[in-house]
Amino acid sequence: QLFYEVFLHFQGVTEGYNGTIFAYGQTGSGKSFTMQGIMDPSTQKGIIPRAFEHIFESVQCAENAKFLVRASYLEIYNEDIRDLLGADTKQKLE
Repeated sequence: QLFYEVFLHFQGVTEGYNGTIFAYGQTGSGKSFTMQGIMDPSTQKGIIPRAFEHIFESVQCAENAKFLVRASYLEIYNEDIRDLLGADTKQKLE
């Protein structure tokens, strides 16, 4: 249900606008589950896999257009920033 509330945000990304999804809240409040979810059953997928499916489906359907897709997955915890897609997810960024 939450994905549909941010659907228009993802539609803008396929039209050339930058997009950011930011989850903020207390420890244990469900941010990671909301963002990642679980893949099976598909009804439990989070915002990230749903967003990527939507973006890449839109790219595949587009005619006469080129796309460059870049993604970052950052964690900010106790003022430390980590790149969760990087080679060393424990390394702090500055």
